[in-house]
Amino acid sequence: MTQQTSNLEQFTQQVRRDILRMVHAVNSGHPGGSLGCAEFLVTLYQHVMKRNEGFDMNGINEDVFFLSNGHISPVFYSVLARSGYFPVSELATFRKLNTRLQGHPTTHEGLEGIRMASGSLGQGLSVAIGAAQAKKLNNDSNLVYVLTGDGELQEGQNWEAIMYASAKNVDNLIAVVDLNGQQIDGSTTDVLNMGNVAAKFEAFDWDVLEIKEGNNIEAIITGMADAKSRSGKGKPVCVLLHTEMGNGVDFMMHTHAWHGKAPSNEQLENALNQNPATLGDY
Repeated sequence: MTQQTSNLEQFTQQVRRDILRMVHAVNSGHPGGSLGCAEFLVTLYQHVMKRNEGFDMNGINEDVFFLSNGHISPVFYSVLARSGYFPVSELATFRKLNTRLQGHPTTHEGLEGIRMASGSLGQGLSVAIGAAQAKKLNNDSNLVYVLTGDGELQEGQNWEAIMYASAKNVDNLIAVVDLNGQQIDGSTTDVLNMGNVAAKFEAFDWDVLEIKEGNNIEAIITGMADAKSRSGKGKPVCVLLHTEMGNGVDFMMHTHAWHGKAPSNEQLENALNQNPATLGDY
């Protein structure tokens, strides 16, 4: 393991603690998908994306990211705070009235790092395509990233966007699908089977690659480098990220039960013991 990978893993471990503590404090939120995407978002913000100092809503001359599956806001808020967008101490205000860290990200309170409100599923890809086209119009060569859930692909608007992106050669876009196989009511196979997701994107003329170990930081680094190398070649790029919902907390894994459920006091203590602090709690 390289020192870089070790540092990213320690960062991820602290993010897991943040997620668990935030959701527990208000007995509300979505820990499962947040934990499953922790390695990816940490690696994206700490290694993959080109980011400028400070926050500019327009994201000119830097890569930008949109979270479409906004219910996994705990991981997004933690990564943003620990990447310097706003004070880490503000994580303690999660889901409280009249604060900036609402259950789903919003823009009206001016929270640094948030470029779209993402409460309703299925819309993030459309927004990301618009941002990518704006970059082209502005002769900005940087990339646009978007994360969607696999259950979210059941929303029809995604497929209009997927068709549009390839038809208009939006090749500065990298769409990442969190393939954890779970959604609020059960497995994605049982609720509405998506079939071969890779084949579907390929049929819409996207360049598709898979990261089979989506909770392995080295695999994410390699896979996202591959994705970036495929950009700018006439096709939008889709990354199928195979993750485990609830990753890093043994009793939250391999089930949809923790999609939107807060841990009890005893469960929180158990989960935190599995993830000792590395950067210090808020």
